[in-house]
Amino acid sequence: MKKNFLKMTAIGITAAFSLYSCNDSDHNRAEDVSFQKNITFENVVVPKNYVESGSFQGTAQPVIMPGESVSITFSAGKAQALMLTTMYGASKDWFFASKQPGIKLFDNSGNARTGDVSSDVLLWDNGTKDNVTGQPESKTIAEVPGVDASKLMKINLTFNAVSSEFTLTITNTSGGTANTTPFSPGVWAVSNYNGSKLLNETPFFMPGTLSNPEITDIAQMGNITKMKTKLNNETGIITGLSPALIVVYRGNKNPIYEAGKNDTGMGLKEIAQTGNVTKLQNSLKSFPNVKGVFIAGNAPVPPGNKITARINADPGDKIAYVTMFGFSNDWFYANDQDIDANTQGDVTAKTSLFDSGTGVDQYPGAGNNQALFGGTPQSESKIIDKVGNQYPVPAVQNVIKVTIN
Repeated sequence: MKKNFLKMTAIGITAAFSLYSCNDSDHNRAEDVSFQKNITFENVVVPKNYVESGSFQGTAQPVIMPGESVSITFSAGKAQALMLTTMYGASKDWFFASKQPGIKLFDNSGNARTGDVSSDVLLWDNGTKDNVTGQPESKTIAEVPGVDASKLMKINLTFNAVSSEFTLTITNTSGGTANTTPFSPGVWAVSNYNGSKLLNETPFFMPGTLSNPEITDIAQMGNITKMKTKLNNETGIITGLSPALIVVYRGNKNPIYEAGKNDTGMGLKEIAQTGNVTKLQNSLKSFPNVKGVFIAGNAPVPPGNKITARINADPGDKIAYVTMFGFSNDWFYANDQDIDANTQGDVTAKTSLFDSGTGVDQYPGAGNNQALFGGTPQSESKIIDKVGNQYPVPAVQNVIKVTIN
């Protein structure tokens, strides 16, 4: 009985060892064969109504008295407009503002407007107080009849084409008129543009409707606190993403770009400036260490959308990718760390935002030379480097999510 048990045990150990060896061999063979992966790029930007906003007030004191001026500087591209508002101080509930969606900044030919644009600003009755008694009332917002706002407030624009920045100067010219008045501190905003329309085409208020708390505080008391809070919550840089290019390669050098070096002319510039992947796609195909080039998507990727590509790879391969920060002059997202082609899961942490160094930067989403506005960046030649903090660009993980499965 004892001999039989030992014999069975020996047979069992031998069988188990054989089974383990067989499975291990099969496992190794499985790792030696080609595989496929899906790589997905998701635009996770939370859309904001305004690309820029801010406030203004007098220099010697918060109110802007007759004869005094104040200036603000902001960026904008074709189709964008500036909305501003300030209280007509010598009233119960009147305020200055333009028609919707704001002061027109470019003419129909796409040229920046400069000089006197005072006629774009009107005087409005908030409809919340009787103009004589000051008693509360509930009327819709309407233009004040019989008062030419352009005689009370002069608005002058200058434009810097390189930076795509406007400087707007407000001068209180009401002195000596029948409507002499101080102006309260005010607020301003430039609506975000998504390539086809403004995200907010009726900023601050709607003529013909009842007022809101933010405008009411300005119109009745010159208090901009509520409006500033609202604008802060609704202001931020947003972007679309371009179709993404993915390359499967061998070796230790990312074939798409090399940080610290100038663009090589293979096609990275075209992706970074316009989102066009064709030139880089064709260039990479001739590289000896490149095993495959794949494209995800065929159109811009707006917030809330995603694109996916299926790639083929072998054990030991690496992958690299690139997609344009669409609302820029020449920025791109790319992995800044090696990624094994057999990686699984979220690789966003390996992604950074780079400046290709091929076009002069302008405010993201508000630069007239950006492809978003049909423009062409002014050429420059700088090294490829990570985007700094010149502009309040959202963190990478708040714009793009990259996953492999």
